[in-house]
Amino acid sequence: MKTLVAILALAVSPAFAQLAAPNAAGVAFGHVHLNASDVDTQVKFWAMVGGNIVQREKITMAQFPGGYILIRKQDYKGGSVGSSINHFGLYVRDFETSVAKWKAAGLKWEPVNNPNVGQGFLTGPDEVRIEIYENKALSTPLAIHHIHLFVSDPLEAQKWYVQNFGATAGKRAMFETANVPGAEITLAKSEPQARTKDRSVDHMGFEVKNIDAFVAKLKAAGIKTDADIRTSANASGLRIVYITDPWGTEIEITEGLSTPAQVSAR
Repeated sequence: MKTLVAILALAVSPAFAQLAAPNAAGVAFGHVHLNASDVDTQVKFWAMVGGNIVQREKITMAQFPGGYILIRKQDYKGGSVGSSINHFGLYVRDFETSVAKWKAAGLKWEPVNNPNVGQGFLTGPDEVRIEIYENKALSTPLAIHHIHLFVSDPLEAQKWYVQNFGATAGKRAMFETANVPGAEITLAKSEPQARTKDRSVDHMGFEVKNIDAFVAKLKAAGIKTDADIRTSANASGLRIVYITDPWGTEIEITEGLSTPAQVSAR
């Protein structure tokens, strides 16, 4: 892994290194966290997709404008499909060129017949499903677009994210959405799905300005945390705590993830 990270780690531009500015509630999208059977395989995949591969102490991640894909070695109990995070999505500026590159590299591509915009799905290692949307107005080659949750009551889920994370309610096509800086939380109506914890897409994360005050507010609203707020064992200066939404999506709340990662070999 040392050599691989050293080869793939590129100079991190400000556009890639920073999360979006937080909303009035002090919240921005932070990351998606993957459980990987083999970290090197995930790293190679995300480098081919177009992410900047960086190492922050013990945390391996692929950076995209709007958020991070964090990768850790851990067994998992199934892919993203079948859990409440069915998939997550990226915007891409040059759709046709990107798809041709991915197909030439042997990545698994599933086209969607959309006459209005380029659209399709990649399936990554460990059965991670990624939706790709064309956005010719994008200022960067790629960016985080959405996290797609399958929930029994989209309007209730939208309300929950608005109340607890200061999200802005919206609608995209047939889907209710809850928008935070950096990403759209897309809400599809579905039968109850498996909890995300211990799946290949284990959880999503939000970065907050003041984790102590933010978590106190969640607890006042009756939301339980997994434990007390603590400093991550994997990165100094990163404070974390976990909650689970009513539909089974595990959420990591972080303070300090937005610090630009240091590129280094493990």
